[in-house]
Amino acid sequence: MNRVTVRGASGTAGFFLVMLSHLALGSADALDIIVRDQHGQPLGDAVVFAARADVPSLVSNGQAIIDQIGKQFSPRVSAVAAGTLVSFPNKDDIKHHVYSFSPAKVFQLKLYHGVMAEPVLFDKPGLVTMGCNIHDGMIAYLYVVDTPYFGLTAATGTVQLPDLDPGEYVLTAWHYQMTAMDSVASQHVTVTVSSPTIELSVALSDEQHLPPPLE
Repeated sequence: MNRVTVRGASGTAGFFLVMLSHLALGSADALDIIVRDQHGQPLGDAVVFAARADVPSLVSNGQAIIDQIGKQFSPRVSAVAAGTLVSFPNKDDIKHHVYSFSPAKVFQLKLYHGVMAEPVLFDKPGLVTMGCNIHDGMIAYLYVVDTPYFGLTAATGTVQLPDLDPGEYVLTAWHYQMTAMDSVASQHVTVTVSSPTIELSVALSDEQHLPPPLE
């Protein structure tokens, strides 16, 4: 078992714990992953994705929904492939003003309730932090990836990435409470048939990262 210190784009260190064994290559298989915080506790709502250099970037034509219910986004954290159209239905009896200034997607859905006529296209990989200009407590995080291999951890900290062909991948984890918003934990891993569970450990901060307010 090896512990490796890795750094995100900001230079902030996260920690990556990898458990591997010697296995023969085989056909496509699922990769089981568990994400823990620096205290060893399972971490839910972590985005995990795997990418390999010899596979072209994914362009999706899928659709997703982020609801607004009880003055909250639901889900608070989600992940989609680049090219996905996301709808933001407002199921409250009051109006919301959804916006983001994130480099991966800048947009505004001005005061409305019900369903907007057009969904929002997320075509650039990266983190999109969203808020409501009316209700400061409404925060959502959408991570856009350019790989078909991605998922979100359950409350148990576990996620499974299915249908990975054997080979070398870069495995990345992100959580909205990491020490810096643009930090990720990344590590090269070898995927084989019946690969053992990989454990990822990321360092968290007590601070919640918020989108900048509208002027």
